[in-house]
Amino acid sequence: MTNPIEAALRFFFQTKQVECCRVFHGRGQRFPGYEHICLDWYAPVLLITAYRPDIDIEAFLTLIGKADIHSQITSILLQKRYEEGSPAETIKGTLPEKTLALEDGLVFEVRLGKQQNSGLFLDMRPLRSWVKANSEGRNVLNLFAYTCSFSVAALEGGALSVTNVDMSKTSMRWGADNHVHNRLDIRSVNQIPYNVFTSWGRIKQLGRYDLVIIDPPTRQHRSFDAEKNYGSVIKKMAKLCNDKADIIATLNSPFLDKQFLLDKFSKNAPTAEFIESIPAAEEFVDKYPGKALKILRFKYKK
Repeated sequence: MTNPIEAALRFFFQTKQVECCRVFHGRGQRFPGYEHICLDWYAPVLLITAYRPDIDIEAFLTLIGKADIHSQITSILLQKRYEEGSPAETIKGTLPEKTLALEDGLVFEVRLGKQQNSGLFLDMRPLRSWVKANSEGRNVLNLFAYTCSFSVAALEGGALSVTNVDMSKTSMRWGADNHVHNRLDIRSVNQIPYNVFTSWGRIKQLGRYDLVIIDPPTRQHRSFDAEKNYGSVIKKMAKLCNDKADIIATLNSPFLDKQFLLDKFSKNAPTAEFIESIPAAEEFVDKYPGKALKILRFKYKK
C-alpha cells in the first residue's frame, strides 16, 4: 500500500509550485495512522507540522528528496505542536530571512517557526478569493482581522475602504506590512488595534458597511469564546450594516456545527438571510465535514 504522504508529495511536486498550499492534511482524519501530520508549502519552504512526537525524520527527508524532482525545496521546517510553545526546528537548509507567500496574485508575509501560526490560514483561500471578487465599491469591516489577509483581498478587489479590528497590535502591524507588500493604498485602511468589544463606538463611526467579515478564534483567553460571545457580535450588525450588506461568519470548531451559527443569526440578526456556505480550500477535506471549517454568507436586510 502506498504511503499517503509519499503519494501527496509526488503528486504536488511533479510540477513547479509557486503558490502556497497545504500538501497533506492528516488532521482531516482520512488517512489512518497519519492524523498527526500536516505538510504546507510556502515556496521555497516546506513546513511539517507534527502533533505527536512519533515521526521518523530521516524517512521524511528521504520521501521529500525523492518527490522534489524540480529541486524546489530549499529548506524544511519541523514544527512540534505537541510541545509547549510549538517550537520549530530547521531539518534541512536555512530558512529565508523573509518568506513571502503567493496566492491568487496576492503576496502575504509568513513568519515560519516563530510562533504557532504562520500568519496565513491556507484553508481560507476560497474566502479570500470571494472577498476579492465581491468588494468593488464597498465599505468593508474585517473583525478579528489577524494579519489582514481579507483586507488585502478586499482592496485588491476595489473596496473603497476597509476597517480592520484586532486586539493584537503585533498582528495589525504585520497586516500593515501585507498591504505594503501588495502596493495597496493604506489611506483606504482604518486599523483599530483593540478588542472588538471595546471598539464598537469607533467601528460605528467608520461605517455603515456593505460587507462584514467575522472571523474569530474559537476561544481566545479572556477576549472571545464562540459559545458565549458570538451572538453579541452578530447582534451589532443591525447598527453597522447597510441594507443588502453581505455578512460572512466563520467558525472553526470541531464541537460547534453550522446550525450553531444559523441559530445565532436567527436569534440576534433575524433579518439576515442565509445565502450559502463557502467551502474551505479543497486540500482541507475532512472525514467529518461538520467538524471542519464553516464559512457562511448572509444577506442583511433592514
